[in-house]
Amino acid sequence: MIKIIVGTNRQNSVSKQIAEIVQKILLEKGAESEILELIDLPSDFIETALYENNGKNEAYNAFHERVASGKKFIFIVPEYNGSFPGILKTFIDGMTYPNTFRNKKAAMIGISSGVGGGGIALSHLTDIFHYLGMHVLALKPKLAKIEQNMSDNLLTNKLYIELLHSQADMLLEF
Repeated sequence: MIKIIVGTNRQNSVSKQIAEIVQKILLEKGAESEILELIDLPSDFIETALYENNGKNEAYNAFHERVASGKKFIFIVPEYNGSFPGILKTFIDGMTYPNTFRNKKAAMIGISSGVGGGGIALSHLTDIFHYLGMHVLALKPKLAKIEQNMSDNLLTNKLYIELLHSQADMLLEF
């Protein structure tokens, strides 16, 4: 089962909408997936589940297990301040090092309100995953000006839709 990680803890995020679109694409291709939202992390996990408190927060441990059981991932990565959200980095820091992501496979989709499509954020995250020993799919769609390319929670940009389908095909073969 492919784990789709919504890379923000923002309520009603565009990232969640993209995750749902990706999940439908995977289902059309016969692949099962599960959406994991960082908004579902315990609100106190920074103090109760990291570092010397590793393993002590049961709610975080359950979330961690759902992630750790994955072999393939799709990360929906919104651009925040020229990179990716801090909650995504903190979430990664809380995973068992390095085994949670070592030798696993990831695809990434960048999202931005601006013209870059989250390219710098994807570059930063790729560096982190390489450090952790994760294999990252080369095709990383960058969905720029995302609000202008969506209507009623659906993508309206045909190129973006084609890129997501191509990426899904590549991840299934990866």
